[in-house]
Amino acid sequence: MLTDTHPDAERVQIEILRGMDSLQKFKFINDMIITSRELVLAGLRDRFPLAGDGELRRRLATVLLGPEMAAKVYGPEPGPPTFR
Repeated sequence: MLTDTHPDAERVQIEILRGMDSLQKFKFINDMIITSRELVLAGLRDRFPLAGDGELRRRLATVLLGPEMAAKVYGPEPGPPTFR
């Protein structure tokens, strides 16, 4: 299924996931979400080094929700735009 993973490694990953109970799967997915948000924030900090925490959270909303929905929910984005 994955194009960048060796089939043997993918088999092991699937076995591990199948062996998890619901709570373990929930924690695993939650950890992945937290990590992905941290990675996005790190990228935003790199692209907008003078931005404060509030601006970074607003830009994160643009990434997560898309520019139109984020603008409806949180108001206009500070310039320059997060997406070009």
